[in-house]
Amino acid sequence: MKIFVAGAAGVIGRLLLPKLLEAGHEVVGMTHKEENRAFIEKCGAQAVIADVFDREAIFASIHKAQPEVVIHQLTSLSQRNFSDNSRIRIEGTRNIVDASLAAGVEQIIAQSISWAYEAGEEPATEETPLDLKALEPRRRTIEGIYSLEKAVAEIPNHVILRYGMLYGQGTWYDTNGYMAEEIRQERMTATDAVVSFLHVEDAANAAVLALNWPSGPVNIVDDEPVNGLDWLSTYSDTIGAPAPNVQEGRAGWERGASNTKARMDYEWSPLYPSWRSGFARSLNVQSE
Repeated sequence: MKIFVAGAAGVIGRLLLPKLLEAGHEVVGMTHKEENRAFIEKCGAQAVIADVFDREAIFASIHKAQPEVVIHQLTSLSQRNFSDNSRIRIEGTRNIVDASLAAGVEQIIAQSISWAYEAGEEPATEETPLDLKALEPRRRTIEGIYSLEKAVAEIPNHVILRYGMLYGQGTWYDTNGYMAEEIRQERMTATDAVVSFLHVEDAANAAVLALNWPSGPVNIVDDEPVNGLDWLSTYSDTIGAPAPNVQEGRAGWERGASNTKARMDYEWSPLYPSWRSGFARSLNVQSE
């Protein structure tokens, strides 16, 4: 198939492009930075330079490409720009969806998150409602996710990948990433908050497999939701940082997510089923 990847040079896009090309697909990779053109073309994809907020440019790019599938992996998280990230999810996704509909695209795969669910005691499933009554600043994130998922659902075949907290090369949890520095500077507190992690390679693999999945949301997370008391201590040890401060308690929405649907219905299985082995392997490899 011919596939248009928005966010082709991001932490997932850099792993995704080679996988799509190896599978025999024709790929057009979109980035907003000219400096990323060489990477995209070296992979064997056609590069398109366009800003997702430039509606005319997005329409022109997708119309020219005439893809059968659009994969939306755009974020603005590498610089921790949460305002731009929400804008991408709302305004940027609207531009991508409208351009896709105008070009006759009938399939889209989009990146979402697995910690947007309302409060509960057990890991959330796809049937759990989104936390639409959340208070600020969380409310802005939920509104962005809700807008993204609602827009994407206008495409006839739409798979919404609700990713876990990403770790691995190029993420906040990389050896020299934002979280690692926060932990080294003892600015992180371990709590009972439960999180579901996901290695970036598993995120990219899921996006490829989703080409053959039915419409709807699906949690793409590892097998082991974990509280902060456990993972922060392990992570600190792995990178040689001081043990974190500890504070009991969690917000109701900090519950993690279940991957039962992906595993049982779609026969997806992560290469890194547990953050425990994933942290050890990815952090050790990156530090060598």
